[in-house]
Amino acid sequence: MSLWRTKSIEKALEAANNNGGLHRALGSMDLTLLGIGAVIGAGIFVLTGVAAATQAGPALMLSFVVSGLACIFAALVYAELASAVPISGSAYTYSYVALGEFVAWIVGWNLVLEYGVSSAAVAIGWSGYFNRALEGVGLGLPADLMKAPHEGGLVNLPALLIILLVSVILMIGVKQSSRFNNLIVMVKLAVIALFIVVAAGHVEPANWKPFMPFGWEGVMGGAALIFFAYIGFDAVSTAGEEARNPQRDLPRGIIGSLVICTIIYIIVAALLTGIVPYTLLNVKDPVAFALAQVGERLASNLISVGAIAGLTSVLLVLLYGQSRVFFAMSRDGLLPSVFSQVHARFRTPAPVIMVTGAVAALVAGFMPIGQVAELANVGTLSAFAVVSIGVLVLRRTHPNLHRPFKTPFMPWTPILAILFCSYLIASLGAVTLWRFVIWTAIGVAIYFAYSRKRSLLAIGAPL
Repeated sequence: MSLWRTKSIEKALEAANNNGGLHRALGSMDLTLLGIGAVIGAGIFVLTGVAAATQAGPALMLSFVVSGLACIFAALVYAELASAVPISGSAYTYSYVALGEFVAWIVGWNLVLEYGVSSAAVAIGWSGYFNRALEGVGLGLPADLMKAPHEGGLVNLPALLIILLVSVILMIGVKQSSRFNNLIVMVKLAVIALFIVVAAGHVEPANWKPFMPFGWEGVMGGAALIFFAYIGFDAVSTAGEEARNPQRDLPRGIIGSLVICTIIYIIVAALLTGIVPYTLLNVKDPVAFALAQVGERLASNLISVGAIAGLTSVLLVLLYGQSRVFFAMSRDGLLPSVFSQVHARFRTPAPVIMVTGAVAALVAGFMPIGQVAELANVGTLSAFAVVSIGVLVLRRTHPNLHRPFKTPFMPWTPILAILFCSYLIASLGAVTLWRFVIWTAIGVAIYFAYSRKRSLLAIGAPL
């Protein structure tokens, strides 16, 4: 029965309010831009081309609708839990109060996978764009410093260094990190607006035919692939203890950022497949490539600069989310206590930022991340499904819990979230699913070997 012991919501809220640690500095606009910073990046600048060319064709816009619906249903669930339980940890914390310690550990373990793999993959994409910018001014790096050992090089140095740089920014303070993110988000939104304006004049409706060359299966495969584009919106909910008015601002940040990003993705997908044939888009920089194909060289170069900014903000939010999940799990005793220490001056969890940043930097610099990136999708989808179950359970077990935001159309919204997420998981490849099973098995072994006996609930300490 100890596997299903739950954290007291009241005690958890009291501990979060009295710990005197994290700095409440974020408003609703900061949280919305945090979400946009997380979501708009690799999805637009990298994955749209691959998904269009190999999975969905012009129907990629439908793939974004499907993935967006899955996320919107999940976002409505997250918004209720974030307003009712505004504590660091996101899905991990929500699972702990609703479904018990073992489920919470599995969810937290999968969030580690989501944020860690995603951070390394985004850093590698950033490295490619950054080196192309250097090559444009004759300062390109040698191949040995751009490729990991498995690719025949020594290290992907830009990928390693950008993670370390962003980690330092995160350690300095959440408000400073937020200001940095807000500036970058404004830059990339301006660049995306430029693409929309320029591309609109080059659309050839003939490029949308056939609209669904790979059938509905291709649309769903594209949705499962580009779901990576939405990874990170849940990072907004990890800021529960750093929001000035979490009951009001967290739902606004979660829902607002997701709606804005979904609309932008659909528009960009429609224009991208409308200006060049989808068969040409299987490149690393599809948006810039498409504009170059129609003769818009200046706009193409500006898009490349915007991609660097966009991927930087994604990286910042992913590393932020990972550190806060570690922080929450450590504070509950499931991980060593060093991960829940807060820097006296900066009031950020500096030790965990340093450790997680260093690990992500090493993975990005030296490991073959490409084949593992899809693991981030299945980890996120499973977390979304569990959180949706959690909101149903809490409605029954804590009917009088103060809920400043309530998920509409209960119980259908969380049920639809579960169904959409399960369908997208089933659309992923068998190899990816087996890797996920192995990762989960490793997490289960760690829980029984270390975390179960050391959790604060196990030793009877206040939680």
